[in-house]
Formats: sequence, C-alpha cells, structure tokens
Amino acid sequence: MNIIILDGYALNPGDLSYDCLQQFGTLKVYDRTAPEQVIERAKEADALLTNKVVLGEKEFAQLPHLRYVGVQATGYNVVDVEAARRYGITVTNIPAYSTASVAQMVMAHLLNITQSVEYYAQQNRAGRWCANPDFCYWDNPLIELAGKQMGVVGFGRTGSAVARLAQAFGMKVVAYTSKPQETLPDGVEKCSLDSLFATSDVVSLHCPLVPATKHLVNAERLALMKPTAILINTARGPVVDEQALADALNRGALHAAGVDVLCEEPPCSDSPLLKARNCFVTPHIAWATLEARTRLLQICEANLRAFIEGHPQNVVS
Repeated sequence: MNIIILDGYALNPGDLSYDCLQQFGTLKVYDRTAPEQVIERAKEADALLTNKVVLGEKEFAQLPHLRYVGVQATGYNVVDVEAARRYGITVTNIPAYSTASVAQMVMAHLLNITQSVEYYAQQNRAGRWCANPDFCYWDNPLIELAGKQMGVVGFGRTGSAVARLAQAFGMKVVAYTSKPQETLPDGVEKCSLDSLFATSDVVSLHCPLVPATKHLVNAERLALMKPTAILINTARGPVVDEQALADALNRGALHAAGVDVLCEEPPCSDSPLLKARNCFVTPHIAWATLEARTRLLQICEANLRAFIEGHPQNVVS
C-alpha cells in the first residue's frame, strides 16, 4: 500500500513520529501541499491522509489507485464525501481526540477576557505596577463568572465538556441542541437559539460547519445579545459573520469575543476581527496540545488498520 500524507506538518511539526504508519506499506510525508501539487504527489497513492488539503471530484477523477482518505481532524469539510462515495473511496475522520483541549481553550479565552490577564501582564512588563502609588490597580472591568449564564450552541462532546467546566465556575448553563431535555446533564436547560443569544452572558459555539450553520451568528443574532456579553468561537470560522461581529464589537454592542478560528486561515492582514475592539484571536490551536495530537495520531493509525482489515471505523463517506 502506498500511503501519502499531504500536509503532515500540521499534526507533527517534529515532536511526534509517523513511523507507526510504515507498518502498513510505503509512506511518504509532505509537510505542505499546494492545490496544484496534489495530483502529482498523490498519483500512486492507495491511501491519502489530509488535514486541510482539499480533495474533491477533480482530484478523485485523476487518482485511479485511491481507495482511502483519512482526514486528520474531526471536521471533514475539506473532502467532498459525495464524490468519494461515487468513486468507491472510504473517508474517515478523527472524532473526540481534542475534546478536553478545546474545552480548555474556551475557558482560557473566557478567563483572559473576564480577568484581563493579557492586558495587565503587558502593562506590568512596561513598568506600570512598579510606578503605581497603591498596592494594586485596575482600569479594565473584572468579571466574576459565578451566577452568569453560559449558552452552549451544539451539545456534542466538546459542548458537554464546556458545560461541565462552566458549572464548575458556578455558571448556569443553557444549550441549543437537538437532544431531548431529559437526556441533558443535570443543571443544563435546553432553549431556543434566539433565547440563548438574548439571555446568555457568554455564548460558546460548538456546532459543525454545514450549510445551515454558515453565518449562524449574524448581525441580527448579535443584536439580540447583551452589550455586556462575550462570544467564544472554537468551532469553525464561517459559523460567524466576521464583519458583523467586528462591527458589533467596535461600536460597543458586545463586550468581547475570543476566537480560535477564522473564515480564512491563515487570514489576510485586513481580516476584520484581527483589529476589532476587545477581540482576542488565537491561530486555530485549541486542538494542538501534545496530548491531543498524540491521540489524533493513534486514532489515525487505528483508522487505517481497520480499513486494511476490512472493517473501517469512523467512516464519514
């Protein structure tokens, strides 16, 4: 079996090893692959592994040996699964590997915003505390989470994990989900999407990117939110209308936002959220702890083994 990894650097910048995949055949790893390089690099591949390299009808039509695509991520929108099905190609993803890490990033953004951690650290590097006449100072609002409402949009594994962390901080949790109320954890109340946005102090997004969720957070929905509210997005960039969010932040209609994903990655220098007021942007790293990436690689190996042995797992095609 010829196994090609098209963008191996994303998962493994050097602190892990792909050697575990060599047991299945000949392995070739490319750090990055541009769209125009895909066909040439993958022409002999029986199995392709991709994180963000797009694979669709055009590629499948020119790759006669290809029988398996392993997406090295949970989201698999980079692969046209309908086209893969037509060409008899099995597509798998990696579910649940980063649940704890992504939930941790949600709280990291939330705590940074509510305690102004970054702001005060920068002020003190510049010597402000040293020159202060009092033992402490604050000129940014400090916000206690206990008693506030966390609205979780999408109540899968990560949304559930965020809810547990929010409850540990004493927050009330409401959820927008298709799950029946009786299946939700104690203390989590199901509510409508508009009600969640209108009543929550913090809204955390955990829904997949599908046509129905593109720009789910738009100008109209942002207008429902309290001016003191905080939006956290660790789902997918296009779930949010970025210009609408930037506009809401810049005019003070929303207190702050913490985002780990953008519509375009890497973003252009004029991406509206990069310079928006009280918007804190991290470079899509919620998934990237060593522990989460180690689990990802282990599941990637297990997925490929299961396919070879004739009982594929985590199939999305």
